[in-house]
Amino acid sequence: MKLPKPAKNILHFLSRIFTNLIVKLLCKSLKLNIKLPESTQQLFNSNKNYVVSFWHGTMLFPWYYFKNKNFAAIVSKSKDGELLSNLLKKWNYQLARGSSHNGGKEAFSNLIKAALNNKSIAITPDGPTGPIYEFKPGAVIIAKKTEIPLILVAAGYSNYTQLKSWDEFKIPKFFSKVNLYFSEPIYITKKNSFEETDALIKKCEIELNLLQNEANKFE
Repeated sequence: MKLPKPAKNILHFLSRIFTNLIVKLLCKSLKLNIKLPESTQQLFNSNKNYVVSFWHGTMLFPWYYFKNKNFAAIVSKSKDGELLSNLLKKWNYQLARGSSHNGGKEAFSNLIKAALNNKSIAITPDGPTGPIYEFKPGAVIIAKKTEIPLILVAAGYSNYTQLKSWDEFKIPKFFSKVNLYFSEPIYITKKNSFEETDALIKKCEIELNLLQNEANKFE
């Protein structure tokens, strides 16, 4: 049966409400353990802006954690991106829509403008299509062009459902534990050479994977 357009709009609206509600209830139920270096805590306390990066497959709780904290983010124009976009709007993120295949340059430029206007930036460096756990340049380039620090964030879940997607997306189960581990701030300036920037991108990939391995450990 083909539904009329008003009925489709109502169903779409209801699905957005229930998705937002369920995700919020799920994240609030998780038992959080944070590992935060003193230097990163000092940065947070300073109220200065920064860039955070976390892997696409673990992103559910980090997105929730940084809600209502003056963040901007890039989200693809895909159907999955639309679902994420609806959530992030509820959580007061400023959004730039685009990817490497569709509107990416304009979206990236908007993120840089947001950072220069004192917004913090959140990026999944292997998104939106992978390869999984491969650190693309975007987060480092934004940190370099705006000269704000970059922080790597790993989220590990003690009990979760893993989807059969390219990013092995993990949905934590209600009342499970989550380890949220932060790196120390990473600084790069406009004066850094191409070679230095490239080396830092590779270093971030190694460091975030090591941090993720630690966050995945539960006693």
